[in-house]
Amino acid sequence: MKLSLACAFPLFLVPLFSQEPKKPAEEKSAAESKTTVETDKQANPVKPTPSSIAAGKKAYASDCAMCHGKEGAGDGDLAADMHLKLRDYRDPVSLKELNDAAIFSIIDKGKGQMMGEEGRMKPEQIWDVVNYVRSLAKGKSQENLTSN
Repeated sequence: MKLSLACAFPLFLVPLFSQEPKKPAEEKSAAESKTTVETDKQANPVKPTPSSIAAGKKAYASDCAMCHGKEGAGDGDLAADMHLKLRDYRDPVSLKELNDAAIFSIIDKGKGQMMGEEGRMKPEQIWDVVNYVRSLAKGKSQENLTSN
């Protein structure tokens, strides 16, 4: 009997030491959820001026175009290499269901295989990229109006 208890006792300790603490991860996801919800309701504080769009275009060219394509068609070299199907930002329908805050959140936090820019870009820079991405669809619709 003593031998059975001596052998069984270490088995009770294994679960205590083999599991990683879950509380910090739960706190992090709750904090991230709160941040995402707050961000999704936030209005774009940066007006889509020509200078904002130009700054967004510059940031987009260096950080986003490799996947999303130079013109926003979702046809960047890295996306092709990874066999990713990305949105065509030139098509107004592609971003119709996303408000500016949702686009900001995706750029900031990332989504799927996309890494976010959090810590590498200041919020105003991200808003400039949001303005630039929005301008791609507007530019496309203007082209359609003038070519008809």
